Amino acid sequence: MEPTPDFVLPIPAADTPLSEEEFLQQVRQAWQVCERFDLQTEIWRGQILRTVRDRYRHQGDERGIGFQQWLQEQEISKRRAYDLIQLADRADELLKERPLPPEAISRFSKRAFLETAAADPQVQALITQAAAAGDRITHREVRQLQEEWTALHSDLLPPVVRQKASDRTLAPRYVAPLVKELEKLPPQQQQELCQELASDPSVETVKEITATARQLRRYLEAAPQIQALNAHPVDLEQVLIEAQRLEQLQTVVDLLQQAAQLESTIARLYTTWQRLSQLSDRLYQESGASTPQLQALLEALDFLSGDIVQIDLAGQTVKLHIFSESGTRAREF
Repeated sequence: MEPTPDFVLPIPAADTPLSEEEFLQQVRQAWQVCERFDLQTEIWRGQILRTVRDRYRHQGDERGIGFQQWLQEQEISKRRAYDLIQLADRADELLKERPLPPEAISRFSKRAFLETAAADPQVQALITQAAAAGDRITHREVRQLQEEWTALHSDLLPPVVRQKASDRTLAPRYVAPLVKELEKLPPQQQQELCQELASDPSVETVKEITATARQLRRYLEAAPQIQALNAHPVDLEQVLIEAQRLEQLQTVVDLLQQAAQLESTIARLYTTWQRLSQLSDRLYQESGASTPQLQALLEALDFLSGDIVQIDLAGQTVKLHIFSESGTRAREF
């Protein structure tokens, strides 16, 4: 199907005498037609943008300032530009290994193409063969095939689980998320969870172990980010053991994530406060008795720019005293 001048998009009329299900099915089909037309165009746009970006780089614009100015002139957002460049990069990678003619590419939806580019090579081979043979490719089909491949071939899973996935007594859609979480864990945690799974390879166990693996992954990600733990060393492995024994692993994960978020918030607060204080100081030095309203503005904002930051929160007055070891700034009105 090509977008020729006489092409009519198959959009159902709003008052068509169709059931809701039939109407929405036709809408989905029309949307998929648009996606297929868009895909090749989006790839081309990404290639164009990548060429422009690389030309600026070759001219010494390593920081991308010239490219960003060009994007502004073309009224293209930076995010959209780099999304299109990423699409072009993935297309190049996929088509380099598995060349496809334009008519085969048009059989993919955009999401299906992106998921195919990120899939395992064996899955890519199956999908591209189907597209070359004339099949329409949707992201659901790609995802389902990737899940099945993961469930049947991952070395992280006990053989009994792979067998159950093969004979469909364990649905791949449950097993694939577990593999993704296990891949992010150290070998010791992988082994412990797989032993538990091998002893009871049921759907409920798969779900429980997936949740546990997710909690472990978040724990291992959050702990290194917290500066307070560097100042006061803690045996994080023992913390993990104790939390699991009390079935409080999720609580510990939430605690660490909140601690990391608080440290990040403090850093942003301090940076913003410094900037506000510098601007207030500059305006204070430039103003005087002849500018009483500027003086009034500075005095009002001193609750935020001074060494003690004050704000009303839920009917209470909250005060924070901000200072650094390098010294504090003082200003009096």
